[in-house]
Amino acid sequence: MPSPASPAIAPSPATPHEFWQQIHPPRSFETAGAYSTFFPAELDDGRQICLPIRPLADGEHALASLIVNQASFEVLEALAADLAAKLLPSKPDVVIGLPTLGLTLAAAVARHLGHSRYVPLGTSRKFWYLEELSVPMSSITTKQEKRLYVDPRMLPLIEGRRVALVDDVISSGSSILSGLALLTASGINPAVIGAAMLQSDRWREKIAAFGPEWPERVRGVFATPLLTKAEDGWRA
Repeated sequence: MPSPASPAIAPSPATPHEFWQQIHPPRSFETAGAYSTFFPAELDDGRQICLPIRPLADGEHALASLIVNQASFEVLEALAADLAAKLLPSKPDVVIGLPTLGLTLAAAVARHLGHSRYVPLGTSRKFWYLEELSVPMSSITTKQEKRLYVDPRMLPLIEGRRVALVDDVISSGSSILSGLALLTASGINPAVIGAAMLQSDRWREKIAAFGPEWPERVRGVFATPLLTKAEDGWRA
């Protein structure tokens, strides 16, 4: 019988489309030492999800990657259920989702909270949108700046309500900052911020600069470190 620390009692993903498809039992993969092609992220109960490692442009660092809309329904529902439980103490009346991948997670989180709908923000300008209800937006994955809009017809759903702002991943903090800027300009002060993955700690300083209260309002299903290149792979 393998010891509790024994790695790889389950097969690891071998091809890109196999990532994010399964939740493995606790201790399926070793969480200490060097990582080669994937990082085993852990949920609070010890279950693990294999995330591919993406080297950054400097070649010396890398991050674990999560693409929620490519995940299996099993994984999506597990992430949404966990995040909903973490948001529940803040008693959100409505969930607001950030585009693009945050929309998939936000909709599922709203269902787990017992809500009948959620409010999606968007980057595609409809003809009835208002420029004064928009802010610039960029993300670490696309690098392309666009504008983030709130549909003016959705304002009655969120004005004076306790709001949870949800994205799939918080990495540099740029997307969350855009969401906060748009909502606060609209008179909305989110009660809580949620994400499936908190990707390193780089976001904390940027969000704290927007307001010292915001880092403490962030909730994540799991956190992943900034990885550094080593002779035997990638190390936290």
